[in-house]
Amino acid sequence: SSEVLEAIENVIQGVLQSLAQKKAPVLTVANRTDWRNIEFKDSVGLQMIPQCTTKQIRSDCPQSAKRFALILKILSMIYKMVQSNTYATKRDIYYSDTLLFGSQSVVDQIINDISCMLKIPRRSLHVLSTTKGFVAGNLSYTEEDGTKVNCTCSATVFTVPSNVQGIKNLTSHAKFILIVEKDATFQRLLDDDFFNKVSPCIMITGRGMPDLNTRLLVRKLWDSFQIPIFTLMDADPHGVEIMCIYKYGSVSMSFEAHHLTVPSIKWLGLLPSDLERLNICKDALIPFTKQDENKLASIQKRPYIACQPLWKKELEIMAASKLKAEIQVLTSLSSDYLSRVYLPNKLQFGGWL
Repeated sequence: SSEVLEAIENVIQGVLQSLAQKKAPVLTVANRTDWRNIEFKDSVGLQMIPQCTTKQIRSDCPQSAKRFALILKILSMIYKMVQSNTYATKRDIYYSDTLLFGSQSVVDQIINDISCMLKIPRRSLHVLSTTKGFVAGNLSYTEEDGTKVNCTCSATVFTVPSNVQGIKNLTSHAKFILIVEKDATFQRLLDDDFFNKVSPCIMITGRGMPDLNTRLLVRKLWDSFQIPIFTLMDADPHGVEIMCIYKYGSVSMSFEAHHLTVPSIKWLGLLPSDLERLNICKDALIPFTKQDENKLASIQKRPYIACQPLWKKELEIMAASKLKAEIQVLTSLSSDYLSRVYLPNKLQFGGWL
C-alpha cells in the first residue's frame, strides 16, 4: 500500500510543481489501444512494450481538461481507500457522483489509465470489478473474509469471487478446466451433471466477454493446479475473440498481461471443421453479417494466429463458408449430444487444437 500511496503522491507532486512554475499541469498516459505499442510473446500473450507511445492529458485544453480533473478526482478516492484499507467497486465510484462522471465507461477507462500510468495492478488500487462470471465443479477454496466455498458437493453455481487475489486453500481433484463461453451452455452442462460424469473437472463461464475477475480466476487455477484448460465457444468470430482474450489477453489490458493470460489454453470446440465432420445441416447454421466478416479478418491478421497453423486453418474454413454456429446447434443431433457424445469423445481422443 505504501508503494501505491507514493506513486499517487508523485503524480500530485508533478502537478504542484507545474503550478508553482506557472505552467499548465499535464498527465502522461500510455496509448493502451494502439497495436503498435503491443508485442506478442508466446509465453505471455499480448504485452505492452516498454517504450510505448503516450498521450498527454492537458489541464489547459478544452478537450481534455475534464478528463484531467476526473483522473485527479479518482486518484484522490483511491488514495483515501488505500489509506483506510477499504475497497469499492467501479460501480460504487460511478454512483458516488453520476453527474460528474457522466457514464460508467468513463470511470472504467480512467481506472485502467491510472493503473497503467502508475504501473500498479488494478486490485492493488483497492478498486474491485463487479463480477459476472460463474464457477462450478470439483473445487473448494476459502475467500478473503474466511468464507469457505465448496463447489464440489452439488450442481450449485458460485459467483467468481470479487477479490480473486485474496482466495486461499484451493483444493481440487479436477483433471481439467473447461471454460464455457455462454451461460446457457454452462447451465445445460450442469443440468447434465457433466463435471462428474466424464471425469472430475472445474467449469467456468465469463458469460460472454470475460470480466477481469473471471480471467484472474482462470489464471489462479492454472498457477495452482497446472492442469489442461480447454475452451468451449461458439464457432463464430465473437467466440474466437473471447477465447483469444483468455489465452493471449486484450490490447487494452496488455499492461497487465502477466497476471491475466494463460497461453497454454486449448481450443476444444466448437470448431468450424466439426460442423462438416458432424454433418450439421446447413439450415441450422447462421450466415455471416458484415460485422462478422470484419471481425474475422481482423483476428486473422493478429500476431498470435501466425504461430497457430491449426487455428489458422479453422479460421480459413469459417471465412470460406461465411457461416457461423452456436454451440446449441449440436442439439439438432440430439438433446444431450454435447455432454453425452461431443465432449467425452473430444476429451478422450484429443480433438483439441
